[in-house]
Amino acid sequence: MRTGSPFANFFDSVIPSPQGQAYVLLVFTTLIWGANAVAARLAVGEVSPMMLTFSRWIVCCVALGFTSRREIAAHWRTLLPSWRAIALMGTLGFTGFNALFYAAAHHTTAINIAIIQGTIPVLVLVGCFLFLGARIRSLQIIGVVMTVAGIGVVASRGDLALLASLGFNIGDVWMIVACLLYAGYALGLRHRPAVPAIVFFAATATVACVVSLPLVAAEIAMGQFFMPTLKGLALIVFIGLLPSFVSQITFIHAVGLIGPARAGVFLNLVPIFGPLLAVLILGEPLSLYHAAALALVLGGIYVAETLGARRN
Repeated sequence: MRTGSPFANFFDSVIPSPQGQAYVLLVFTTLIWGANAVAARLAVGEVSPMMLTFSRWIVCCVALGFTSRREIAAHWRTLLPSWRAIALMGTLGFTGFNALFYAAAHHTTAINIAIIQGTIPVLVLVGCFLFLGARIRSLQIIGVVMTVAGIGVVASRGDLALLASLGFNIGDVWMIVACLLYAGYALGLRHRPAVPAIVFFAATATVACVVSLPLVAAEIAMGQFFMPTLKGLALIVFIGLLPSFVSQITFIHAVGLIGPARAGVFLNLVPIFGPLLAVLILGEPLSLYHAAALALVLGGIYVAETLGARRN
């Protein structure tokens, strides 16, 4: 299945098996998404968070213009009747998520960011139950409870007294809100217009770029803006090209090869790759409560998505 990916011909020649292609693409994709948490921490003091949010979508949109302009030109009119939904999804799922993600990096660790980000699949499951009328099984409820417990362990740093007093790190709280926004975006994808995935992505990325501008203006007005350093510019290019653009293309192509359900399972690698990279690159300490939280989150996802789904 062709998805408009500029990498399709390369992978067809190097890895003939569609399943093999999908696995390689998905491991690469989740590795890059895990690296985004590390990049967010590296960007602290190098580029202000709203400027980073805006700049990543500028880089991404330019890349989309170079690689997918024919598909966009052929299908953009089909998107017009759905412009309100596209605007909402781009605003919440891309701008809102990223703004909170990069702001959270100023207050919490990359390990915490990656572990909390790993809860998105279960949040989508809960959203399907609450808003789409989907049935939820007892095992899936257990999985949700395990995942929520994992969030609590991360947010409280394993301190029950802190959990009881609700004395959470504001960065962890922002990440939880960011994940809720992205889960809402994921739910909206079920009703996206019938256009190639790359065209819909280009539309939401454009919305994200435009909607990020007022956030930059607010950052300037509050005196929190500063010009990116050379390291900050390098991080903007990295985040704009890899987590924002290339990984989206590879994920779209992988979904086209093996379907969204099988591809979605690989998202569980993000809370594994993120902490691993944080330890290796940033030297962040991996505490016992991190291990406990990661076990709860991954275990909850497995119970909810795999064991629970088998009972359907």
